[in-house]
Amino acid sequence: MNSIDKVRALGESLSFDPLNPKDWLNWLGSFAMFGVWAIMFAETGLLIGFFLPGDSLLFIAGVAASPVAEAMGFTAIPIWGLLIGAPICAILGAQTGHWLGARYGRRMFSRPDSRLFKQEYVEKTEHYFRKFGPGKAVVLARFIPIVRTFMNPVAGVLGMPAKEFFLWNVIGGILWTDGILLAGYFLAERIQNSIGAENIDKYILPFVFVIVLISLIPIFIEMIRARREKRREAAAAKIDALR
Repeated sequence: MNSIDKVRALGESLSFDPLNPKDWLNWLGSFAMFGVWAIMFAETGLLIGFFLPGDSLLFIAGVAASPVAEAMGFTAIPIWGLLIGAPICAILGAQTGHWLGARYGRRMFSRPDSRLFKQEYVEKTEHYFRKFGPGKAVVLARFIPIVRTFMNPVAGVLGMPAKEFFLWNVIGGILWTDGILLAGYFLAERIQNSIGAENIDKYILPFVFVIVLISLIPIFIEMIRARREKRREAAAAKIDALR
């Protein structure tokens, strides 16, 4: 059983699944908006927040802010509070993570693998940072679970200037939070009409998966470009060798 399964098992034993965004909103009740803000900060600013349901929570929060929220069994959340507060907290969280990375360096990651921490998370994040460059990496990481948590301190560890990080952090934070929130908001009525409120739990992850897949298109394009560039360099090297 991996760390995420153990977190889920603990939550289920308490009749609360920390990986289910609907459980979060139901548990938070009238404080749901503030809870979404707090989770945005924790997932992007605190290393222990990587298991929190960022993408799916944003999507369901958008549904809960829609005109059909009450009909679908949600406590209504003001959409403007989400659209303003969620990106601000995500930006502040990421900036905190960057500061911690710059302040403490690799000491933040110099510990053995545990139930919640794996060195491979850091290695994967560094790979994206070096492959796509600082700006693109910070923006694209927002749409990749786990990577978006570790990208911010890794950027600080690798010496990305705070001002440069802040610029790309703001762009990525707004695109990620408000993009998924608005997707949930505008698709809520269609979801209700097509599958019914009682079945929404079954379709949360598929909807979010499609959204994340679309958001990853720039990464796929960059990977294709990088492969083509390597092939061109290899071909050019062969031609030079033959000369």
